[in-house]
Amino acid sequence: MKLSEVVPWGRTLLEYREMFSLSDHDLGKKILGCGDGPACFNAELTGIGGTVVSADPVYQFDAEQIRSRVDAVYPEIMEQLSKHRDDYVWNNFGTVEELGKARMKAMAAFLADYEAGREAGRYVDASLPVLPFQDNAFELALCSHYLFLYSEHVDQEQHILSLRELCRVAREVRVYPLLAIGDNRPSRHLEPVLAALSASGINASLQPVTYEFQKGATEMLVAKRD
Repeated sequence: MKLSEVVPWGRTLLEYREMFSLSDHDLGKKILGCGDGPACFNAELTGIGGTVVSADPVYQFDAEQIRSRVDAVYPEIMEQLSKHRDDYVWNNFGTVEELGKARMKAMAAFLADYEAGREAGRYVDASLPVLPFQDNAFELALCSHYLFLYSEHVDQEQHILSLRELCRVAREVRVYPLLAIGDNRPSRHLEPVLAALSASGINASLQPVTYEFQKGATEMLVAKRD
């Protein structure tokens, strides 16, 4: 990964709770956040006593490098959001500007925690479909805004390999959203992935969530091994 390819965008613990229907009991599990990027989920959950490891290739860079990239791409992201605001539901964020402020606040919280968290092993430079963790290392793995969303860039085989890998390292896997970016339609990889997981002895189903920002993104995939 090149830093110039990174588009940092941070989400919060509250958003993770809603995106993945996380109960208080779930938050007490050993959690892997895969593709967390500059989300402050790890920082916030750690702050209330949770156990979480975030894996993302952006963690090969230091805090100042990530901060500079945040500042560089923020105006471009805001411009794109303004152009495509009709693709989103604005219940939680009334305006594009309000969303931008919330994202910057989340990324600032991440950056404040990042160096200490990386030293403690909470931020690991890793990417799907190969993760540097032992079998069953986690009770729950969460994958936010990567698989299915970027269906044009991540092919069907990579989706299948990635889901199998997540199911190797965690007893339960939750993925959100399931719609491809751009057309807000279910990813063309979704049905083949469900079939492949079933053939591998993994129970996979779609379950509703209360979160919706991308229009129509109201379900997550839940996968569990027999």
